Order: sequence, then structure tokens, then C-alpha cells
Amino acid sequence: MPEGDTVFRAAKLLDLSLSGRLLTRTDFRVPQHATADLSGSTVLTTVSRGKHLLTRTDTGFTLHTHLKMEGAWQVYRPGERWRRPVGQVRVLLEAGDAIAVGFSLGVVEIVETHLEHEVVGHLGPDLLGPDWDEAEALHRLRAEPDRELTAALLDQRNLAGIGNMYAAELCFIIGAHPQMAVRDVGDLIRLVRRAKQMLELNSERATQSTTGNLRPRERMWVYRRDKSPCRRCGTPIRVAMRGDAGRERAMYWCPTCQPVPAGHAES
Repeated sequence: MPEGDTVFRAAKLLDLSLSGRLLTRTDFRVPQHATADLSGSTVLTTVSRGKHLLTRTDTGFTLHTHLKMEGAWQVYRPGERWRRPVGQVRVLLEAGDAIAVGFSLGVVEIVETHLEHEVVGHLGPDLLGPDWDEAEALHRLRAEPDRELTAALLDQRNLAGIGNMYAAELCFIIGAHPQMAVRDVGDLIRLVRRAKQMLELNSERATQSTTGNLRPRERMWVYRRDKSPCRRCGTPIRVAMRGDAGRERAMYWCPTCQPVPAGHAES
């Protein structure tokens, strides 16, 4: 699933391409909005909220989209060849010479702008939002001290924008096993601040990196590096699947740098 910085960049792309422009054509290829038409309205802005996108118009309606696992927004010029199959199109917004196409979007909703809170109000502080609140994020994380750290980081109600990649990398950076309880994390403040720093740095570039190295295969500490040597100690990185059936996620860690917490068996 795309991370918060990817969604932030998508919002920036849509904002630059559509804001202040009249929609001359709209096409919603999802059953619940198949007959909807926002043409004739002017786009005011597009903003991200965690992993959600909100495209607001001057008619009082907001297009709410979520990329989920495979989604993407791309912008084209008339006649330009699309980089993904037409069968994956879920939304098309045309404004003059800009054609914004939403492919394989996991969520497509049209809501009244004053009711946006009904679709994003459950989210915790947004790591890339103007209203970021570190104290509130820490309060929410500490509210469930016995919860596994990775699960707490992925819960968008605690802080919005972290996906599986950042969760794995953050655990490594602070030397915490992914299954460690929140209460056992030695410096939760440092963890949250590094999370914000990572997302901010990557929000300005298309190539994500947590190591500071942008070369292929050098960008991550542990994520998707199973069986490769740890960059710190050389121990092979481990991976295990966690979660309910059908919703499993990969958990990456270095057995030496991130020892298994007491009471947990080695996966």
C-alpha cells in the first residue's frame, strides 16, 4: 500500500494540474457514482490527509479517493499515451489541457465538503499535514501500551501516513523488534520524530529512501531485504508474515540489531 509521502505527492500533482481550473469533463467508472457529473465546477484544491485524497470543488462537493494497494493518479495532455490500461480507470477529470486519471483506486466517493470529517475524521495527526500534533500522536500511541509496535504504527488513528515500509524501517532504526510492545520502546519521541523526518524528506522526491542512499538496492535498511545481510552487522534479514488470513503483511527485521522481545518465539 502506498505510504503517506506517495499520497502527498499525488495531492500536489493534482493540485498543480487542476486547481483554479474548470472541469470540462468528468467520468466516474464505479457503480455508486456512474451517473455523477462534476463538469462545470471549478477545482479549488486537492489535499492529502494521511493516505486519503480530497479534491474540493466550488459547488460544495469533494471527491474523496484512496489509492489502497494498486491505485495511482496520473496527469496527461490531450493525445498523450496513458501508461496504464484503460480498464483500470476509475476516475477521469479533464480541465482544459490537463487530464487527471485515477487508476485502480480503492475508494471513490463524492461527499459534501462540509461532511469530509465523516471519511477522514477518524485519522490521527497527519505526519505531513499543516496541523501535525506530535503530543497528540504520542498520546494516542501510549493509550495502548501493550499493543505490538508495528500494529500501533500502522493504525492510522494514531498517526496518519505510515505504511508497512516505514513501519519496518522505523523499528530497525530504533533497534526495536516489530513485535515489541509500545510500552517497551525506550524513546517513543525519537521514533515519532524520525517518522516525520522520513516522510518529509521523501515527500520531495519520487525515489523513496530511508538510508539516505538513492542507489537501487541501497535505499532501505530491512524492508524487502530478506536474506540480505544487515547493513549494520551483516546478519541476514528475516521476514515473517503477520496478520489475519487474507490481510497478512510482511514483517522484516534483523535478529541481531532487533532482538526478539521476551515472551515471543523467534519467527
